[in-house]
Amino acid sequence: MALCFTPQNHMMRVVAIAVLHLLQLMAVTPVLHAATNIALPGCISKCGEVSVPYPFGIGTGCYPEVLDISLHDGKLYINNGVVSVTGSNRYSMSWEIPLHNTIFTVSSVWNNFVVMGCGLPDAESTVVRCSSSCLSEHPAVATDGSCSGVGCCEASMPGAGSLYSIELASFQARNHMIMEEQPFNATVVLVEKQWWDKNDHSVLLQKAVLDGSAQSMQIKTAVKWSFSNLSCSDAQSSSDYGCRSYNSYCHDHWTGESYGSFCRCNYGYEGNPYIVNGCQVCFTSVVCIATDIDECAHPDIYQCFGQCINTEGSYDCVCPISTSGNPQKPHGCIQDTENFSGLAVAAGVLSCGGLVLLIFSAILLRRKIRARKAKHLRTFFFRKNRGLLLQQLVDKDIGERIIFSLKDLEKATDTFDEDRKIGKGGHGTVYKGILSDQCVVAIKKSRQAIQSETDNFINEVAILSQVNHRNVVKLFRCCPETEVPLLVYEFISNGTLYEHLHVNSSQSLPWRERVRIAIEVARSLAYLHSAASLSIIHRDIKASNILLDDNLTTKVSDFGASRGIPIDETRITTAIQGTFVYMDPECYKTRQLTEKSDVYSFGVILVELLTRKKPHIYVSAAGDSLVEQFLLLWKQDKGLPALRGELS
Repeated sequence: MALCFTPQNHMMRVVAIAVLHLLQLMAVTPVLHAATNIALPGCISKCGEVSVPYPFGIGTGCYPEVLDISLHDGKLYINNGVVSVTGSNRYSMSWEIPLHNTIFTVSSVWNNFVVMGCGLPDAESTVVRCSSSCLSEHPAVATDGSCSGVGCCEASMPGAGSLYSIELASFQARNHMIMEEQPFNATVVLVEKQWWDKNDHSVLLQKAVLDGSAQSMQIKTAVKWSFSNLSCSDAQSSSDYGCRSYNSYCHDHWTGESYGSFCRCNYGYEGNPYIVNGCQVCFTSVVCIATDIDECAHPDIYQCFGQCINTEGSYDCVCPISTSGNPQKPHGCIQDTENFSGLAVAAGVLSCGGLVLLIFSAILLRRKIRARKAKHLRTFFFRKNRGLLLQQLVDKDIGERIIFSLKDLEKATDTFDEDRKIGKGGHGTVYKGILSDQCVVAIKKSRQAIQSETDNFINEVAILSQVNHRNVVKLFRCCPETEVPLLVYEFISNGTLYEHLHVNSSQSLPWRERVRIAIEVARSLAYLHSAASLSIIHRDIKASNILLDDNLTTKVSDFGASRGIPIDETRITTAIQGTFVYMDPECYKTRQLTEKSDVYSFGVILVELLTRKKPHIYVSAAGDSLVEQFLLLWKQDKGLPALRGELS
């Protein structure tokens, strides 16, 4: 909150009071099956036969933004936003998070009430109160992240609830000494404690309050839930017992404000215990099975220095026969001398010949298992990524024609040997490959096997499959047999525009060539924006993404961040992505992506071509960036004289 004003002639302390009344609508968390499945007024409450209760919902404005859900400890994190208050002398309002008649309540243990403003004095008959003050030489809100009474205060919540009232009053109004109207602006947040205390979130919010952008900030609030307010022994006898997965159990839980129970997966399993076969064992980020994990196969995690025996959901560690001791410690199992005999020696001699055979067989078996596992994973990823690819492509026949096998690409790159590496992009590493028909290609491989990278690579295939322009790099084929698909492009042999401008100074680009390069980049952008079947915004136009062939012909590349805009739309709202120094400031501020975003990036490249300066490094004597100094000189009609030496 921001609540402070300062007279011009002398220092004055302005005081206000903020009171949070928590009306505890539920003494305990209600039972899951007893909760009423309701939606917000005017919102759809069912999808087919499935009820969709608030805080979930269908349609704009029917649900809060859910940031995370924890099945393990009964937490739901939502974006609760801020409450801004403007008034004079005294202001009261009610503030409701509509969670009544649901299984959710705002937790008083995990959240704090934070007020940003000037001076919150002590008060009577309040559930929660805090105080702070502002002096004339200080700003209206603390900006260093502190919240200890100067421009910001915070207080613990006394109990769970969903409806609050807020009262703000100046010091004069509180003590019935109103001499004149005392206007104020204030901001109230209900925020999760750990989120507030880390990663400078308090600093960011305080600065957002000062510059007026607090309403767009994401404020994390923790909501608690449980499927029953009964103990596990009572809940298990209920007909609608919530723990549905075979490998799950009921957990009694006291949150510090109420008693309840919820489900957890057995040790060695993970997933959703509330659905059948929901608790599983995951081998990769996408391959999970609802069977027991073999702890004995992972001795680095589950240590056992004796004999490891796998059990359902766990494992046993015992000493081998004829030994005793502690198998959990190195050398903890000691030979029993009374049972030792010459038979052990004879068995050791007889087994020496078979040991070599056993080792050789084990090596062959391990290779066979690895090959079979790799084959199964290739088949799995092929089916998954091929399906995603066909969903994105306009022409489904293209998806069938451009598929390449992993075996052929490994052969073309000598199994992605380091000597074949020719560069790194924003989303992966590029290798030089020679196909069986002696065609030289560039193969891009992701550095991270995560879903977002898969989405970027699939998006790039979908974009480039609709593009055909001499100044845009051509996509030949793709391989969907890896977790993140491999992309096969035409090989551009002469490096990037960035290297020619800033790295290979001996190979200086003549002025005529730089003008031609600028024209070709402009033509490619005009094609992407208007001539292609879908208006395509590149989003990452920069010198390192412009390739040059042996004739210095430009090829725009790296479409992983690109977005398509339907012909009947002019802009879309999207997350910020790209290289900062080339990024359109208006897009960065509003998150509205338009064709102008690429045009701004192209303008930065023009300045880079004119000056041969690196825009991400250059800083003038006055502290201006390359673009800022260029614009300043241009407005002063000094642009061309300043560049005359470079142009000549």
